[in-house]
Amino acid sequence: MPIKNRLAELLPEIAEWRRDIHSKPELGYDLPNTTALVEAKLREFGVDEIVTGIGRSGIVGLIRGKSDGSGRTIGLPADMDALPMREETGLPYASQTEGQMHACGHDGHTAMLLGAAKYLAETRNFDGTVAVIFQPAEEGGAGGKAMVDDGMMERFGIDEVYGMHNEPGLPVGEFGVAPGPIMAACDEFEVQVVGKGGHAAQPHNTIDPMPAAANIVMALQTVASRNVDPLKQVVVSVCTIKSSSEASNIIPSAILLRGTIRTLDEDIRTMAEARAKDLIHSTAAAYGCEAHIDFDRGYPVTVNHDANAEIAAEVARAVAGTEKVHYGRPPRMGAEDFSYMLLARPGAFINVGNGDSAKVHHPEYNFNDEAIPYGCSFFAELVERRLPAA
Repeated sequence: MPIKNRLAELLPEIAEWRRDIHSKPELGYDLPNTTALVEAKLREFGVDEIVTGIGRSGIVGLIRGKSDGSGRTIGLPADMDALPMREETGLPYASQTEGQMHACGHDGHTAMLLGAAKYLAETRNFDGTVAVIFQPAEEGGAGGKAMVDDGMMERFGIDEVYGMHNEPGLPVGEFGVAPGPIMAACDEFEVQVVGKGGHAAQPHNTIDPMPAAANIVMALQTVASRNVDPLKQVVVSVCTIKSSSEASNIIPSAILLRGTIRTLDEDIRTMAEARAKDLIHSTAAAYGCEAHIDFDRGYPVTVNHDANAEIAAEVARAVAGTEKVHYGRPPRMGAEDFSYMLLARPGAFINVGNGDSAKVHHPEYNFNDEAIPYGCSFFAELVERRLPAA
């Protein structure tokens, strides 16, 4: 079965919603325009129940099938928030808010789920309930966790969850999915390397934190190269180095380092954190400095449940054709807060092709509207297969 005819017909309308959302990007949990649009559309579609304020600003809409014979509920989430960056697409519907941009395709994700909700509310060719979940704050704010912590799964009796993300570089009309770990845990660290500043002409009267910081950067690379099985994956990245002084003739009193550690295994995650802290403290001490570490455990590993990943692949094959579904792909080292929903319920996360576009988090990125019928059809077909009508 290819994309559903009704959803192909709805493409211009869904794309219009998407472009409206794109032009009015909002950040984190503060999404008044986006949530108002989502709520209005769900009411227009005749969704049976709409609950707002889940996880602060999330929305859950319930669509009931022809009967509740199955007694089961499938959860379908989409993220709504944008990124704090300047758009450089030059599109007629580009961001109207300086310094905010839909650079990860959450406008497309929200629009696709709205399209699927419209179709499912029209047809109701299933038994049971669909929970369409519109979540805030995926971009670093753990909105998925906030909704889970707010009791979403229990309150709405959700049995399984299936999420979707666009993928630049994967052709439109194709899907990618795999069982097991598919995206990394991402933990952030901030280190203050503290010494004693002074004149650059008199280094002997200082405790220079610069050599300590430079060697910490290099030492941290041994976490991956010398402390982890080479067949396992870990990425340690120091992304910021900032001196307490910007002058060329002053030895600073402190250096700030910021970065991330990304892993695909909880045991390695714990080891990498401990080893990084040891290396930072010992290297700083070797240069007569102190190190003050702030370590923030971020999103956990995103792990697809094996059976549900196969279910997602079967649905994708029905929509796109067997040759256009890439199953069992290697994991990626990006992070995703759908991981919290997969910790709470069985399910799977799948990628839909965005074609030859700029990468996500790039100022020239744009969601490809041609992907919309594929994403909508995937959600609709999934519901009709998992909650078959009698």
